[in-house]
Amino acid sequence: MRIFPTCLLAIALAATPAVAQTSPEDVAKAALEAAPVFDGHNDVPGALRERYKNILADFDFEDTHDAPPSSFARGAMHTDLVRLRQGKVGAQFWSVYVSAALPEPKAVQTVLEQIDVTKRLVAKYPESLQITLTADQVEDAMAHGRIASLMGMEGGHSIWSSLAVLRQMYDLGARYMTLTHSKNTPWADSATDTPAHDGLTEFGKQVVREMNRLGMLVDLSHVSEKTMMDALDVAQAPVIFSHSGARAVNGHARNVPDAVLVRLKENGGVVMVVALPTYVGEEFRQWFARREAEKKRLETLWPGQSDQSAAGLKEWDTANGPPAATVSDMADHIDHIREVAGVEHIGLGGDYDGMPIGVAGMEDVAGYPALFVELARRGYSQAELEMIASRNILRVLRQAERFAADQRDVPPIETEVTSD
Repeated sequence: MRIFPTCLLAIALAATPAVAQTSPEDVAKAALEAAPVFDGHNDVPGALRERYKNILADFDFEDTHDAPPSSFARGAMHTDLVRLRQGKVGAQFWSVYVSAALPEPKAVQTVLEQIDVTKRLVAKYPESLQITLTADQVEDAMAHGRIASLMGMEGGHSIWSSLAVLRQMYDLGARYMTLTHSKNTPWADSATDTPAHDGLTEFGKQVVREMNRLGMLVDLSHVSEKTMMDALDVAQAPVIFSHSGARAVNGHARNVPDAVLVRLKENGGVVMVVALPTYVGEEFRQWFARREAEKKRLETLWPGQSDQSAAGLKEWDTANGPPAATVSDMADHIDHIREVAGVEHIGLGGDYDGMPIGVAGMEDVAGYPALFVELARRGYSQAELEMIASRNILRVLRQAERFAADQRDVPPIETEVTSD
């Protein structure tokens, strides 16, 4: 019997495994349509403060390519509504970060201003953005085509060592707090400061307990390894790392060591993998360290002669261009976290608009689909990609809410106020 070419094609397709018939691009696309990205950390509120002094009258969030420069990012902003859609971002934790160098009373005022500007931004674009406070509200916003907008506080200095202030920040809508930023607080050690407390103080442990009672996510990005361990000892709800990588892949102190990843599996939390090149690419981190050493050498060689040292650094930069940190490097972090903790404990937290530029291929928020294509090429299933995109962090948020609901009859932790 003669078999026609169309029959041969049908027979060949029937004999081919279904996974082989679906391209990585198709797997990634299907995953992001089913579960849009829920990003753990974006610094647009800080960019509004730096670039626009929190004045939104002339700010166009549809397209921010013409935004005025900031102190650390001379180019365009990384985020606008057009690129969020291109990046398949369906939910966003906006960081209401304020500098860790501020005195704590000033930090409290400033974070209130950042909460205010975030709410005003969302209100300005009601067709595209929606303030959300719960996992159910996040899913409802995404189902109606709006980007669910939550707020995360970056740095415990913003509560002025007061559980009362913490509770009020939660009531204003903050749904996570990073225990430290770049400096220690009076009750917790940072990853990038000289240890002062050997992790968390007793008050720091009370902060974690009260956050759990409220349903506020405990964010362990930026904290020391000992603080991570102490927080995991105390936490009764899943923790998050809102924008961190795996230290085994990139040795920066801001990344999560394997000993913590092992414990994260038991806790149920997630590492939301960051796109900041210094934390992602080990070669980039080493290059940056050499550049900082050269900068210090030149400043020592030419004291009081900034033109000379600047010219020398420019010459060094010309001769020693930075290696690229790439989408592939970022996928390496995800691979490692999956190997140690499991795919259920991975999310994404780009840190866009809180850094000069993202990794090559993901320079701004539009780049997330490229990461998902890379992961699909590495064999991640659609279900696994959906977990990484948003299902894992939604589970964590729900578990925190559930624990808080169970604590409804537990009174707030009371602490004595200090004398004025």
